[in-house]
Amino acid sequence: MGDFRPGPPQLRPGRALAHTTGASGSGSPHRSDSRPPQTPRGARPSDPIDCPGTTPPVPGQSTSFLLLGLFGFPALLFALITWQVVVDGPLARADERASRALVHPDRVSGLLADLGNVQVAVPVLVVALGYAAWRARRIGADRWWLPATAAALLMAFLPALIVPLKELIARPSTPVMPPSTGYYPSGHTATATIAYGAATLLLLPWLRSAYARRILLGGCAALVLGVSFGLVRSGYHWPLDVVASWCLCGVLLSSLWLLLGRGTPGPAEEPK
Repeated sequence: MGDFRPGPPQLRPGRALAHTTGASGSGSPHRSDSRPPQTPRGARPSDPIDCPGTTPPVPGQSTSFLLLGLFGFPALLFALITWQVVVDGPLARADERASRALVHPDRVSGLLADLGNVQVAVPVLVVALGYAAWRARRIGADRWWLPATAAALLMAFLPALIVPLKELIARPSTPVMPPSTGYYPSGHTATATIAYGAATLLLLPWLRSAYARRILLGGCAALVLGVSFGLVRSGYHWPLDVVASWCLCGVLLSSLWLLLGRGTPGPAEEPK
């Protein structure tokens, strides 16, 4: 009772300096040690109307959007196209009308379509596999074999994915082709997309200049688009057969890209 006195408390000589504002420690006049407060409201940013304690933005949102674009959108589009083809919906009927307007076989379109043959596309990938493995082993990279092996396994897995889908969906051929089924999705488009796309992913880390990388990416896109155009123009496939293969292969190549990630060695790591 003798210590009771009206008014605010007064600073007494000999009290711990940690209780004063600005002393070393937490910086709080109500804590005598350096432990962080249980609820650090002061450390959290205020919202636009100056309310303390507002939850900060959730980290990883950009990664979520990236994954949605790489996997979610292509998978959803493939499901939509497949559904329309199976039930012969409006999108499939519009696809058939577009095919009749686009088909005009000629020598150039036939040559472009041939770039999607296994005999053409796979040797290109094999060369890229060997080159990437050689460069990685030359610099003594850990798991130098991983990128080439992953790309080779992806190429080997492709028929196991495409062939059952062809048999299951059994889409009829275009009027240009002999009557048969098994044209959805396009195997030639898938072969070209995976072979040229995987080769591009393997070679990109070894290119020193941004200009060379843009040339490689542009060349890969031109090859895939050229094969796709040749297949539709020659009447070998309906347009949606090609688009469906783009969606499937986009998911597969995105998986390969994420697997390789930043672990793939590049020219900066090579011995001088």
